[in-house]
Amino acid sequence: MGMSAGGAKSSGGGRRGRRGRRGGGAISEINVTPLVDVMLVLLIIFMVAAPMMTVGVPIDLPETQAKAMNSDTQPITISVNTAGEIFLQETPIAIDDILPKLQAIATTGYNERIYVRGDTSAAYGGVMKVMARISAAGYKNIGLVTLQEQEK
Repeated sequence: MGMSAGGAKSSGGGRRGRRGRRGGGAISEINVTPLVDVMLVLLIIFMVAAPMMTVGVPIDLPETQAKAMNSDTQPITISVNTAGEIFLQETPIAIDDILPKLQAIATTGYNERIYVRGDTSAAYGGVMKVMARISAAGYKNIGLVTLQEQEK
């Protein structure tokens, strides 16, 4: 039918196929095996690292026999450490700022769950003051975070 660019005949009668190529031409396929390997390694790394990234405030939680609660969303967490310092998620906050901050966060309503994490050595009155401010902000679903009690 027609001539090729160099005047040489191509094998296969004008049809170019892989079988007709000889030599070291570039392969136009993507090798996905290394990509899958890298993705699996990243998946394993994130699965191991994710539980360690929950809340960064070091708190010695009390142990109880209560069952774990299931939660689909990331809850709001307020922590009280041994020194009486209060943290909203990981950010330090004054006790007088809890009410306005929580009211500003409540854009979807006050049915959101709030977890209070109190250190074992924290003053009971300090934790109760925090819970009173949460209640005054309008939240009704307040949960106390504890560790599962270990049998001895």
